[in-house]
Amino acid sequence: MNAQTGQVRTRRVFHIPGYDPFPPRRYRELYRSEGAAQAKISGYDIAIKAQTSDASFRWTVGARIEGQPVTSQVDVLVWSDIVRDSMAHAIPATYLQLVQTAWTYISTGTLRRLMWMRKGPVIAALYPVVMLLTQLVLAVGIGSWLGGVVETGGQGALAWAGSTEGVVFTGLAWGLWALSWVVMGVVAVAILRWFRARDSKLFAYYLMHDYAYSAQLQGQTPPALAVRMREFQTLIAAALQEDVDEVLVVGHSSGAHLAVSILAEMLRAGQVPGNGPALAFLSLGQVVPMVSFLPQAHELRRDLADLSASDALTWVDVSAPGDGCCFALCDPVAVSGVAPDNKRWPLVISAAFTQSLTPARWKALRWRFFRLHFQYLCAFDRPKDYDYFQITAGPLTLAARYAGRKPSASRIDSPVSRYTSKVR
Repeated sequence: MNAQTGQVRTRRVFHIPGYDPFPPRRYRELYRSEGAAQAKISGYDIAIKAQTSDASFRWTVGARIEGQPVTSQVDVLVWSDIVRDSMAHAIPATYLQLVQTAWTYISTGTLRRLMWMRKGPVIAALYPVVMLLTQLVLAVGIGSWLGGVVETGGQGALAWAGSTEGVVFTGLAWGLWALSWVVMGVVAVAILRWFRARDSKLFAYYLMHDYAYSAQLQGQTPPALAVRMREFQTLIAAALQEDVDEVLVVGHSSGAHLAVSILAEMLRAGQVPGNGPALAFLSLGQVVPMVSFLPQAHELRRDLADLSASDALTWVDVSAPGDGCCFALCDPVAVSGVAPDNKRWPLVISAAFTQSLTPARWKALRWRFFRLHFQYLCAFDRPKDYDYFQITAGPLTLAARYAGRKPSASRIDSPVSRYTSKVR
């Protein structure tokens, strides 16, 4: 093994996706297409081959970068089925979920503390609430207007037909009133269904389910997901016993805080051998504060503190101000208020979309917020400090790639950190 030299010939990569209902083959095909694009841009060779595994979704990467051949095996934590189950809510249930989630974030003070941070992710957090309420107002408003048109038109027709008095007229008037309510309900439901059918472009329901899933236990890991995490932890621990040069754990979006918990538990369980492969953690587009600020996220806050002080791994956190769906350039340990005095990690770097993408490419992607959130897993026109495929398939360990760039050991003392230190 070349863990001490920083050179890699063989690598195990463990990818932990965020809250994503799509099957893991999406990540394989994304790696295939974007890896080929990056190889063409950067002048290296990379190819992948599908593999089968009962324990995870897997593929193998063969690359020749800087003249050196490297083989990487990628395993993906499969929890898309859990995500799909959590999204299987009717429209009324989603609005009930909205109320419950909003109450959790507001009543616990979590939303207030999030608003002290960067505006981008706060806007992203408020977006599904505003969008869903706007859809509801439009649906009820248009439905009420059409219902009123039906009732007013019917009353006018009765008046034109003759008498506006008597039992028959009263019965017809009541019938028109009831019909107007039926029209209002039918129209409102139709409009809400129309909006939901287009959520692949609006992402209001998707983001609402995402936030609700994290908030349902006020920061505790849901039991079904916890089981998958322990199974994946077993796979990672086994890889650390293999004759490979690096074991790299990648956590994207909400998968970043899942990776934090898995790795911290491995450290506490003594599953990281001192003479084994280099262990590295790459967090991409993290949204850790959305969970770590919740009152019952005691375990996550402990895990952040433990991982940040460990000398058994290298942790690099990558984000970009252009990604409105993450807490860009925010040290997830420090802002969560749990940075210990001997804090070592993470090294926070920027993917710098405005510099690493050409102006034309940036212009095309700038307002595609969800696509930008996945840019970390994609090719860059003008790669700078960050190249996902160099990291996952290249000849250097994560530690060697960023050698000399050490994170500050200072703590961030802010109203956020003071609060979360109390609830740790």
